[in-house]
Amino acid sequence: MIKGIHHTAISTGNLEDALKFYRDILGFKVIMKGGWKTDTDYPEKVLGLKDSAARFFILKRGDTHLELFEYSSPAPQPLDRTRRVCDHGITHICLEVEDIESEYKRLKDAGMSFHAAPPEAQGHMRAIYGRDPDGNVVELLEFVDGSGP
Repeated sequence: MIKGIHHTAISTGNLEDALKFYRDILGFKVIMKGGWKTDTDYPEKVLGLKDSAARFFILKRGDTHLELFEYSSPAPQPLDRTRRVCDHGITHICLEVEDIESEYKRLKDAGMSFHAAPPEAQGHMRAIYGRDPDGNVVELLEFVDGSGP
């Protein structure tokens, strides 16, 4: 029986920059860190990557877990920072916020890029897309008037 989604994982080329963004700017708390070297068998069996090596952090905010990886082996391909959200694969992570205008200003002041300013509400919600330091899309979502899904 599937109980639900436990976490989302992001591979980054700069773990320190990703931590600054998700921990220091978005407020996630580090709950675990670790890594492995190329001589470790278990990750190869799980990941299907021969001779992999990586460092990772698991972060949490509310009921949401996020895992950040920085692989040193095999050499990863960088993300296309202009990847369109309509392209196949995971397109974004969504963070529910209160006061989307304030969060937009705070995050923009902290250096986060956005596709546009927050639009007016569409039905019971307002949403906007921005990018993390690696170009991954992060949606901010506010349910207006105390409504929810």
